[in-house]
Amino acid sequence: MNDTSTDLIVHCHHLNKRYGEGATTVHALRDVDLDIRRGEFISLSGPSGSGKTTLLNHIGGLDQPNSGEVEVEGRRLSDLDKGELADLRLQKIGFVFQAYNLIPVLNAYENVEFILQLQGEHARTRRTRAHEMLAEVGLEGLGKRRPGQLSGGQQQRVAIARAMASQPAIVLADEPSANLDSVATDELLKLMSRLNRTHGMTFCVASHDPRVIDYSHRRVRMRDGRIEADEHA
Repeated sequence: MNDTSTDLIVHCHHLNKRYGEGATTVHALRDVDLDIRRGEFISLSGPSGSGKTTLLNHIGGLDQPNSGEVEVEGRRLSDLDKGELADLRLQKIGFVFQAYNLIPVLNAYENVEFILQLQGEHARTRRTRAHEMLAEVGLEGLGKRRPGQLSGGQQQRVAIARAMASQPAIVLADEPSANLDSVATDELLKLMSRLNRTHGMTFCVASHDPRVIDYSHRRVRMRDGRIEADEHA
């Protein structure tokens, strides 16, 4: 990978995050530095309470640090107002959550189209890209099914198709295999690995699942709010 500033998508500098006050204070992040470059497949691992989800939320602009900075493609999140931050998330960051977060009254095509509608894409472009993305994740022919008519693994694939459709700079996934059985997990990881390899899609995945960690190329291990290891496979 070309190690230049143009490849830098995320820059986290001296992040600190505390919750609570006094004796109940929890130090969720402690002086965390992390750079993520284009095309990486990174896992954030560690026990519950280690800070991996908190770090993911800070990268995605869903939470703000008490001190330190997060930059996404050169833009400091602390410099953005709420509208600008929402726009950056919409245009640059794809989210995949363990609960899928699909809209239950919309079918698979409509769920994928929804984010494109928010981006202001033309209806024909939305339809074409939704078809392409669902085919890419192996759900061609299931586009008219609503989330309740799909398996957990299929719903997670719709969530990935939705994240891909917006053509983000990075996809952030929080425990994406948590609600899946072993077969669905293996299929999901193969899909993410293929998208990373063939499309150069950048993934940062928070998970304690060793199978997720095994698929990642860069393994960041956290404990007590700190990064204790950052290794390449």
